[in-house]
Amino acid sequence: MFSPESRSGRGERLQSLTDPGRFRALTALLLLGPNTPMLFQGQDFGASAPFLFFADHKPELAAAVAEGRLKSLEQFPSIKALHGDLAPPGDLATFERCKLDHGERETHTEVVALHRDLLRLRMEMTGRVRGAVIGAEVLALRYEQRLLIVNLGAEIRMDIVPEPLLAPPLDRRWELRWSSDSPRYSGPGIIPIETKGTWIVPAHAAIVMNPRDL
Repeated sequence: MFSPESRSGRGERLQSLTDPGRFRALTALLLLGPNTPMLFQGQDFGASAPFLFFADHKPELAAAVAEGRLKSLEQFPSIKALHGDLAPPGDLATFERCKLDHGERETHTEVVALHRDLLRLRMEMTGRVRGAVIGAEVLALRYEQRLLIVNLGAEIRMDIVPEPLLAPPLDRRWELRWSSDSPRYSGPGIIPIETKGTWIVPAHAAIVMNPRDL
């Protein structure tokens, strides 16, 4: 059993480091957050090839690069424990392992759809952004006219939450705009978010809410 840090040291991608629900929710947080999204090559279509560190240098410089990389990774105990198991950055085989199979765009259509839809939705996430921790594994980001909730834990039901960021604009109420549970992304299906005044936030999911008139 490897820790996520040591597994990422082996070039494993996010979809293999967590379950499908959390993968979709974390992708939503990456692409809808206020940060500038940074995607590894092939991440937008769920590439199965590992993403390893590789570099093409002459032998003397290649040896120095490999040594410097090992020293920089000593700050991460789980990766340091791999020792000789890390792929040599100057080895041609390391590069060959990372080559992308672009045919996976056709076989991983749900991952492609997830990224495309989120990038379109990102255009709607405008204005000042504020954040709040709603639970141990639940985060809310409030934009001018959008509310993003990311739940990396179990399903939660919210009756009264003392968090002003969850309040809709004056004389309006929230309605579901987007859910990572959509079957379009191979999710389990979208459930009603509000039932008799109680909000239900699905487990391992992200949702985006829009305001609408009462």
